[in-house]
Amino acid sequence: MIFDVIENACRYEGLNKGFTKAIQFLLRPDLKELPAGRYEIDGERVYAMIAIEQGHRKEDEQLETHEKYIDIQMVLAGTDEMGWRPRSLCRQPSGEYDPASDIRFFADKPDAWLPVRSGAFVIFFPEDAHLPMVSSGIIHKVVVKVAAAPV
Repeated sequence: MIFDVIENACRYEGLNKGFTKAIQFLLRPDLKELPAGRYEIDGERVYAMIAIEQGHRKEDEQLETHEKYIDIQMVLAGTDEMGWRPRSLCRQPSGEYDPASDIRFFADKPDAWLPVRSGAFVIFFPEDAHLPMVSSGIIHKVVVKVAAAPV
């Protein structure tokens, strides 16, 4: 997991071939004006989802993991208090991995909570269980999905 501000995002381009295109999207000057929805950046290798939603309560949500994609989650407005736990320490699966949605849920509790504010981002790798969208208010955010391996 990486937690940083968008001004430092270029430091991470070398971690994955798709990160350069993902970061270029996150640096768009019109990003906050884009409507909610899915945005294709590089086919199924890199795409973004913009959401403007009411945050959820910690106790109502579960940790999630992904096998195929790395999440770059950046808050555009509001605060998203994201939970994190190493996937290797998750012991309470809430079902099987769904390859169509690239998601598996766990009932374990996060080891840490990160208050992610506007202009900050978190990179969650497949080994990072995470619990996003926690807030008492509205969260405006973008999640860029980057293929962990070539697609």
